[in-house]
Amino acid sequence: MMESRIRRLATTLMDATTDKDPLVQEQIYNALCYLGESEPEEILHSCDEYLRQHDKLAYPHRVIILKAMETVVRNNIASLDKSTAKVVIFLASNEMTKSKEVIRDWQQAASSVLVAVGQRFINKVMEEVLTKFQPGILPHYFIVQTFANLSVSNVFGMVPFLNSILGTMLPMLGMAKQDHMKSVFCYALQHFSESIQEYLANLDKAPDPTVRKDTFSNEIFSAYEVLFNSWLQHREAKLRLAVVEAMGPMSYLMPSEKLEEQLPKLIPGILALYKKHTEAFYISKSLCQILEASVNIGSRSLDVQLDALLGTLHPQICAPADPFVPLTVKNHTEVLRCFTVLACSFPDRVLAFLLPKLESSNERTRVGTLLIMRQIINSAPSQMEIKKPFILSSMKLPLQDSNDKVKRAVVQVISAMAHHGYLEQPGGEAMMEYLVRQCALPSEAPKKQPLDADDLTSDSVQSISVNTLFLLSTTVDRMNNVLWPYLLEFVTPIQFTNALTPLCKSLMYLAMKKQEEGENASLIRYDLNGNLPSPYALTTRLLVVSSQPYAGDCRGAAALRLLSVLQYSVHPALEQLWSKRVPSLVEHIEENTEKGLCQKEWEEKLLLFLQETLAAVSDNTWVCHFVTEMCRQLNCYNGFPLEKNFLYKCIGTTLGACVSKDLVQKQLQELLETARYHEEAEREGLASCFGICAINHLEETLAKLEDFVRSDVFKKSVGLFSIFKDRSDNEVEKIKSTLILCYGFVAVHAPKELVLSRIEADILKNIFQYFNTKVLGIKVETKDLTLKLCLIRSLCMISQAIYNGGKCGDFVFSRKAELVAQMVEFIKAEPLDAMRTPVRQRAMVTCTYLVVLEPHLSDPDRTELIDTCLASVLALPPDPGQERDGIGSDALHKEILYGDTLSALKDLLKSLLQRNLTPHGLQDMFAHLGPWIKSNKEQERQRAVEISAALLDFYLGKLNVSTVVPFYNLGVLIALFSPRCSDSLASVRQHAVDCVYCLLYIQLCYEGFARDHTDEMVEGLKALKKGLEEPDFTVLFHTCHNIAMVVGKRVPPDQLMSLLLAMFEGLADPDKNCSRAATVMINSLLKERGSVLQEKVPDIMSIIHSKLQEVDEEHIRKAAQQTVYILASQHKSVVVSSLLGSALPFDSHTCAMWRSLAAEPTLTSQILEQLLEKVNRDVPYKESKCFLLGSGSERIATPLPLAATCALYEIMSAPESGAAVLGLYAPLFVTLLLRVSCTVGVQLPKSLQSRERRSSSLSPAPRSLHPCSCAVETLKVMLARGGSEAVTKAVGSAGGWDLMASPERHHDGIAVLAGAMARHAGPRLPLIVKNLVPTLSSVFDSQRITTTAFFAELLNSNVVNDLMLLETVMDNMTGRQKDPCLLVRMLALRGLGNISSGSPEKVRKHGAKLLASMVNGMDDKDDPHNLVALEAMSSLSKLLDHLEERDIQSMLLHIAIRIRPFFDSVREPGDRACALVLSKAARPMSQGTRGRGVSGVGSRVQAVLRGCWGTGGGQVSAGICPAIFRCPRWSLCIPQAPPASPPVPPLHGVIRAQDPAPSCSSAIRGPAAPCSGCGGSCGSPQPEPNHSQALASPCPSCAPPRQAELDVARRPPSLSSQCPPGCPQCPHCCGAPLQAVVGIGDVEAGRCAAGESPGEGLNSPRILLAPRLQEQPDLRQSSIVLFGNLTKFSEEDCEAFFEQILNGLVTLLLHLQDPKPEVVKVSAPLPTSRHQGAPLAWGTGLGRPRGAEPPGARRSLPLSVPQACKFALRMCGPNMGCEGLCDMFLNHLREDRSLHYGEFMNNVCKHLVSAAGARGAGAGAAKWDPRGPAQCPCVLTGTFPFPAQCPGCCSACPAPLGFQELVAVLRAAGRVPCLTPLLPLPPQMQSYPEMLNRLISTNLFYFKSNWVDIRAAAPMFIGESCPQASWCSVGLFLKAGPWGCPGEAFGARSSGCAASAVTAHGQGTPWVGGAHTRGSSCTDPVLQQQRPA
Repeated sequence: MMESRIRRLATTLMDATTDKDPLVQEQIYNALCYLGESEPEEILHSCDEYLRQHDKLAYPHRVIILKAMETVVRNNIASLDKSTAKVVIFLASNEMTKSKEVIRDWQQAASSVLVAVGQRFINKVMEEVLTKFQPGILPHYFIVQTFANLSVSNVFGMVPFLNSILGTMLPMLGMAKQDHMKSVFCYALQHFSESIQEYLANLDKAPDPTVRKDTFSNEIFSAYEVLFNSWLQHREAKLRLAVVEAMGPMSYLMPSEKLEEQLPKLIPGILALYKKHTEAFYISKSLCQILEASVNIGSRSLDVQLDALLGTLHPQICAPADPFVPLTVKNHTEVLRCFTVLACSFPDRVLAFLLPKLESSNERTRVGTLLIMRQIINSAPSQMEIKKPFILSSMKLPLQDSNDKVKRAVVQVISAMAHHGYLEQPGGEAMMEYLVRQCALPSEAPKKQPLDADDLTSDSVQSISVNTLFLLSTTVDRMNNVLWPYLLEFVTPIQFTNALTPLCKSLMYLAMKKQEEGENASLIRYDLNGNLPSPYALTTRLLVVSSQPYAGDCRGAAALRLLSVLQYSVHPALEQLWSKRVPSLVEHIEENTEKGLCQKEWEEKLLLFLQETLAAVSDNTWVCHFVTEMCRQLNCYNGFPLEKNFLYKCIGTTLGACVSKDLVQKQLQELLETARYHEEAEREGLASCFGICAINHLEETLAKLEDFVRSDVFKKSVGLFSIFKDRSDNEVEKIKSTLILCYGFVAVHAPKELVLSRIEADILKNIFQYFNTKVLGIKVETKDLTLKLCLIRSLCMISQAIYNGGKCGDFVFSRKAELVAQMVEFIKAEPLDAMRTPVRQRAMVTCTYLVVLEPHLSDPDRTELIDTCLASVLALPPDPGQERDGIGSDALHKEILYGDTLSALKDLLKSLLQRNLTPHGLQDMFAHLGPWIKSNKEQERQRAVEISAALLDFYLGKLNVSTVVPFYNLGVLIALFSPRCSDSLASVRQHAVDCVYCLLYIQLCYEGFARDHTDEMVEGLKALKKGLEEPDFTVLFHTCHNIAMVVGKRVPPDQLMSLLLAMFEGLADPDKNCSRAATVMINSLLKERGSVLQEKVPDIMSIIHSKLQEVDEEHIRKAAQQTVYILASQHKSVVVSSLLGSALPFDSHTCAMWRSLAAEPTLTSQILEQLLEKVNRDVPYKESKCFLLGSGSERIATPLPLAATCALYEIMSAPESGAAVLGLYAPLFVTLLLRVSCTVGVQLPKSLQSRERRSSSLSPAPRSLHPCSCAVETLKVMLARGGSEAVTKAVGSAGGWDLMASPERHHDGIAVLAGAMARHAGPRLPLIVKNLVPTLSSVFDSQRITTTAFFAELLNSNVVNDLMLLETVMDNMTGRQKDPCLLVRMLALRGLGNISSGSPEKVRKHGAKLLASMVNGMDDKDDPHNLVALEAMSSLSKLLDHLEERDIQSMLLHIAIRIRPFFDSVREPGDRACALVLSKAARPMSQGTRGRGVSGVGSRVQAVLRGCWGTGGGQVSAGICPAIFRCPRWSLCIPQAPPASPPVPPLHGVIRAQDPAPSCSSAIRGPAAPCSGCGGSCGSPQPEPNHSQALASPCPSCAPPRQAELDVARRPPSLSSQCPPGCPQCPHCCGAPLQAVVGIGDVEAGRCAAGESPGEGLNSPRILLAPRLQEQPDLRQSSIVLFGNLTKFSEEDCEAFFEQILNGLVTLLLHLQDPKPEVVKVSAPLPTSRHQGAPLAWGTGLGRPRGAEPPGARRSLPLSVPQACKFALRMCGPNMGCEGLCDMFLNHLREDRSLHYGEFMNNVCKHLVSAAGARGAGAGAAKWDPRGPAQCPCVLTGTFPFPAQCPGCCSACPAPLGFQELVAVLRAAGRVPCLTPLLPLPPQMQSYPEMLNRLISTNLFYFKSNWVDIRAAAPMFIGESCPQASWCSVGLFLKAGPWGCPGEAFGARSSGCAASAVTAHGQGTPWVGGAHTRGSSCTDPVLQQQRPA
């Protein structure tokens, strides 16, 4: 069967009981109970089942279920069926006894379930429980407790079981050994006894009425014996208390005789327990029960125990009960019950014990005794009836006790006596008087007292007495005759003033009761009560005390009510009047509060009531008695100044109603004589009396005042030399003060038609007469404060009188200005540090009334009055009410005084404003208040704004606009108050809103709206005030924003700018909150209305900047930035233009304003676009010519782009600009990149340079203003903000930013940037490329260079291919080959070459185009320094591996021929040098030569020209041609095309010319060369040359020692003023400038330009050093590497390319010793050996085997020139057709091993010579003479004496000699070599019969090389070419030209140089460059080093 839904739900809830959260457990309990209400049996069965099934459930969770079961059973016991009850009983019984140990919570819950079920099913429960209560077996603890609880819960069901239970239990008492079992047995016996008593007390309701006490007596007594005799003596205190608590109920059931028998032991035993236990309640309770049981049986044992009982119980009462400890209060109650029991049995003995205790000196004893007396009086009235006189007489002493606790106890005793008729006895009046006196005690303010039990009472003595008196009057009927009219005696005495309220209330109730008895019962019988006060006294007293209605617990209402019920006793005519007027007066009191009641108005009501009463009586006699009684009571109120003051007014009112003038004068005279003038209240009261009296008696009053002044009393007082003075001087001043004040009151109260005429004539004259005292005829102004205050007040009242009287007619107060000036002086005299007196307040009140009188005040007087009053009040320290901790009278007085003063100031300003109620008048008023409103002191601001709010509200209330006029100062005033809406003070904020509210409504009134018009938006300001209460800045500023919205919609357009300008002034407010509020409101106004301010935007921006300079606050800066942002969102162009117009460099504030534009992405994007447009629109710089002579022009930056660039930097430096920068990434990047390019080398304008220097000296600018640096920094910040921080870091780490700013390396920096962009910002490149493409056509070279460099580097990355940009970029690079800028062309070629590394797979596709571009680059016509060619060669090297072989084959030969000239490339200072050489050489030819003629000169010029070609890449530059063509005789010598053979390296050094005279500057000198410094004229022989000397050396006497030639060659040129630009300095004798001239023909050698004789010049014969040429290792490296790469594409049978290899072979071999080993990165392939068909083993520098790289891989390898040569030779080796030579190249030219150059060259030459020899033999040449080889040491060692001229490099040169001619020459010299072929001739070499000759001829060119290492290597090649006979070297020398006589051939071996042999063989003149020299020997230090040892 499915479980029911309820059961499932209950099970779920019970499962959740395991939750440890107490709240969850409570909710589960409540849920189960709720379910049990609807289905109790279902829930109970579910709980039973759950507990049985979950036997292991922890007991805390079982408790929850058991408690729920108990609640369900209790609430549904009536509807529970037996079966369910049985289930529950069985479960609860098992749960209760499952554990033998006591687990209280669990077992108590189960026991409670049994008790709940036992209320109906007691038999079932007892049946179950009794099974576990077996005789002889100690039961479970909770079995016994369940019995006890069942006996209480179901008395009638349980008592029948008790007899058997007791029978079973009694034997168990002895078995109980544990304390908790004994305690539970005591608990059971106590409840059994209580249930039996209840059963016996209700036998009529009992089921078995036959049950009697005796049924249980024996069992109870048996149990009693065990408890008393055994357990009561136990040392455990809890057990003893349990025993005592049980014995009390048990005593009622004990047999009487047994109880009487036990009392002598029982009572002492119980009393003894008081000493052992602090908790006496259980003892007292049990004792009381035992005493009651004893009295019930009439025990006589109590008489013996009485003294012990009284002595023990009395201290228990005297000990105060702690109300916070309930047991102590209960103990008091039980002890008092004990005294009641004893007093009823033994009254005399108890009184005899108590009454002497009243005289004890111990306070507690007296109080405790009085409490017992009250208890006895109330609880034993019959026994105490005859003791009343005795008790009353014993109370005399307590009535005199001053102790408050005793007083409280006495009042309580009096209350008890009143109820039992004690006060009706003689002596009862004393008790009532005592009670009234206690009511008159002063009310005590609650005090914080220590928590002492003695001091804690329910109320004070006074309040207890008041309550007691009221209760006696209203509830105790027997007290009516006692109290009425006896209590009236206590009304008039002043000492009972505090008791008037309860007295009046009691008397009113008593009188009303008397009236109920009869009409005359309430009448006062004065004949029977002589001590009663008279009706006049009662009326005066009650009327006076009513003047302070809320004093004394609101005694005014009680007094008036009593006065109303006494109307018949006062005067019969008053019934109708008082019945009507008194209730209205009482109602007025009840409707108001003490703080809300206007005292003046209330007193006027009472005085009016008095006037009406006097008029109603209309009895002059009664009035005279009445006024006499009033005057008599004056002295009674000396301690009550307010009541006395009112009494004076009552006297004046009564005198005014008095008909008798004599009585009036008599009473006035008496008042003047008896007044206490030193009391302020009495002075004012007396003056009020005179003033009120003057209403009807003006003449008598003035006359009495003048008579008093003339009286002897006054004269004695004021006499100057009086010896016996009746009064002190101080009192005289007080009398004068009173008289002056009297005049003021008379003036203000007297009829106006009578008093105006007497003001100036009598009143003012007398007043100033009293105020100014004359001493010896001199007027002395008094310093008495009282006199001054009275004067001020009197003048104020006089002004009021004039004002009120002037309404009826015109009255001109002539002394007005005088009085105002007097008031101003009084105000100025007051100290500003505190407000001690009311002088300020009263003086300002007086001025308030004076200013409205005629005539008007003058403007100076008005201004002085306003400023003086404002300074006097606003500058005061903070309000004392805000600082006081407590409510002290002095502090309260100061607070009231301050409030009155501020109110007086407001009233004064209102009066002044009302005189000029116009916008101008309002502006004038706030011109005075403005500085106070903006004060940095809180109290000053608070007061000023409060006054302003009051003034504006007054202005609005009084405004009556008849015509529409402009409220011109609305904006200024709103700007003054609106920022105060966020002031630090809440009151200022509230008043500021009120000010704005009033101003807007004033504006509406001026616009023509009615004054009662309601504007919803303006009304909304009131609702905003609540948001200003809390100091939460967010709420405050939000409220300010809302206020600004309202203001913005209501301010007229013409006021908007003035409002904003005034608001900006508020930014400097000293209160930071207000300055913040000003910014909030400015921004809110601009958002709302800023769209109409376009023309004013520049002014606003200027103001913002100036305010930022003035105010250095962070919140101001942020808010100003927000303002700029708002303006920009509305007027972007104007804001940008305004900011761009700021001075450069931008200061920090301008920068902050720029950064504010980055707040919102959309606006930021628009601003950035505008700035980009301004950067791009204007030219970046302007050319400016310098004024210095000889200086060129310089580039000056234009201001607008520079400012826009700085602005871009500032905007993008803000983090918020990130989104906008991302959106404009490409335009920003392109513009800034081009901006960088246009600013390289650009200077600042002079004005900005000076400004930047000034700013840096004062306060450094945020960053440099230099155009290029500025642009670079802007680009950097753009990249960083655009998410490309990695780009910025990468460029920075590579030094790219510095390179960009360098004019020489700018393009390198751009390349670094492009590479970083490709790596880290690839997705950005498509748009960047798209934007950059148009700039390739820019008119600025710099922009084209930058773009080309960027594109070139992009091609180095594969990202362009991935982004499909390759074709676009490549096409643009190809299009730049015709660019007029050389650097652009060079970068374009570099970019095309970069495709090999960036997108190598695309090279093959575009191979033809790329190859054509490279060839075109090498053929560039406008490339004087071969930079384009260099780039083309480098790029081509990188491309070769990826090109199609067919594309390269077609151009292979052309490229090889084109690059050959660069193998020996050097760069001279300019082609102009060669031209100058030629032009100098041509001049002597036009005049005739002394040498060999034109042909010789032509050959030399050709050599020089070929040298120029070699440098220039085969082209004669434009600078050479004019120099050549100046000579018409040279036309046949000029070659028309570049030479086909390798060009000759340019000349360097000295070229000797033929001349009869010996040369002083010989290049190759013999052993006895003359001096090089003077041409031999000094006669000094030249020292023997050594290895360290240079080519030409002066003698020691002509020139100082100089360095070796190598040092001279490397030394930088030092130009002097005589040398033309680019000409190096002469390194020889004089240091004069060298001319690039070669002497030809008969030019005299040894003369430098500085050494020319007069008349010589350039045409003079001389020999000079040519300029040294600059090294170009990069050209050599690139060309050589390219040549090596090209060899891969040559075919083996390609003779044309093989010829190119031969042409370059010597150069490559010699450049293995290249002097410039700088390492440059050259792109080279990973080569393979074509010859061997296997990967080529690379050395260190050239890579690794191809297998280690992917196909087509290329590497940028760091190669020096020698390494490049190695690479090229290895690549050429397989193409030479010589296996041995190829293997040697591969083996020896490895990068991982060093090269022994000599050995290497020896092996190479062996292969070459053997091949040449075989070739010669095969050609049929003559056999060599076998006489043996020539043994020339120079030839054998590989040296050569001097350089030889080219034997023919082109068609214009002489034809080369044949092999036979060389052999013939050698034979003629006597040295025929023996030639034996070493190796077979290779097939390729067989096709070149002149190969060796060609190689040697080429090698001879390098004897003239300007590189020392090359000159040293060239002879080595010659020597190694003929290892057995140096026939080739000599042959080539002979081939060079005609030789001299052969007689000395090879004879000069002593020189160690072959030159000696040549000299001996020829004519004695070695050949140098085609000419002959005489007597020269080898002087080349390098050649000398090659000489053998």
